[in-house]
Amino acid sequence: MSVTKPIHAAQTGFPVADGCLQVGGIPVTRLAQRVGSTPFYAYDRRLLSERVAQVRTHMPAALELHYSVKANPMPALVQHLAGLVDGLDVASGGELKVALDTGMVPGRISFAGPGKSEAELRQAIAAGACIHAESERELRTVARLGADLGIAPQLVLRINPDFELKGSGMRMGGGAKQFGIDAEEAPRMLALAATLGLDVQGFHIFSGSQSLKADAIIEAQAQTVELALRLAEASSNPVRMLNIGGGFGIPYFPGEARLDLAPIGAALDLLLPRVQSALPQAKVSIELGRYLVGEAGVYVARVVDRKVSRGQVFLVTDGGLHHHLAASGNFGQVIRKNYPVAIGNRMGSGDTEAVSVVGPLCTPLDVLADRMELPRADVGDLVVVFQSGAYGLSASPTAFLGHATPSEVLV
Repeated sequence: MSVTKPIHAAQTGFPVADGCLQVGGIPVTRLAQRVGSTPFYAYDRRLLSERVAQVRTHMPAALELHYSVKANPMPALVQHLAGLVDGLDVASGGELKVALDTGMVPGRISFAGPGKSEAELRQAIAAGACIHAESERELRTVARLGADLGIAPQLVLRINPDFELKGSGMRMGGGAKQFGIDAEEAPRMLALAATLGLDVQGFHIFSGSQSLKADAIIEAQAQTVELALRLAEASSNPVRMLNIGGGFGIPYFPGEARLDLAPIGAALDLLLPRVQSALPQAKVSIELGRYLVGEAGVYVARVVDRKVSRGQVFLVTDGGLHHHLAASGNFGQVIRKNYPVAIGNRMGSGDTEAVSVVGPLCTPLDVLADRMELPRADVGDLVVVFQSGAYGLSASPTAFLGHATPSEVLV
């Protein structure tokens, strides 16, 4: 059976000193002592800031950058990013509260997602956040609630495009989708909005996420702009906001190459002047979640048992799929692959062995690393799962089997 090779310290983005991984400049062993218990998530401020700066360097200056809160809604992390980006995108009333608590200007907070409740829509209208309407029902509800509150709602239409982001890990547009208003239905929805007295400020067009192919992202962005220009012709109001989505992916598995931002930025340098000429009032934005935070976080669990079953070594930890569903392979993977994993207090050790890292749950699905070559570890050592800054704790079934919820720290 194949064995996944160990990750090298230089690949992680986190420094190593004296064989110990550091997060936020703190050795992971000392960080575990400060937190007081394992498991826990730790997010590195420096890496978050550097990633935002990297995106800014490669993208056109006129392009606004928004953070998609659903990737990681930890309040301290969102607060940190709010000072670095131009807007926050949320997908629930709970995330809306987190975003508002940062002090971000409400008009720069956008609220997307299907099935928004009346209570959530009322909250968004009252706060002055921008609602991304995804259906006729939402349009009619927003109009009614705005009239009840005596407030003109901030509003754009979320569009389900007639194309998809090729090679994306998750297709959010093209075909029949629960997300957004079908592109061919948008002119009718624009006319309806006008009869309802709603001021539609623009469009949100999102075609997919987690792409590592620059050419595919460039093609999708060009198609997005073409669609936006066509839809603008059907609008009775000038387009003032255009969210062209994101889709930037990060590598998780062996053989995956990092996304090259340079050609994407160069293509946008050529594309934005066309938008600015046709839609002179439009502010164009991209929304990124995973790309900004995914590589800045780690999940840390402690080995509580070491056992051998018919020749296979198992490291049993105090954390697992209930805290990190994605790393277990149960969050959309078709064929399970290992996230990058290391023994955080034995980085660079030459004494390695093939092991499986499993959690404490009574299910064979509770696997953090399957047949992976790692430094020899024993009870008390710290297992570190990289690429854990996005879709980690908040995307996991924390109530499963009643274990305690792990801590989160921003360092």
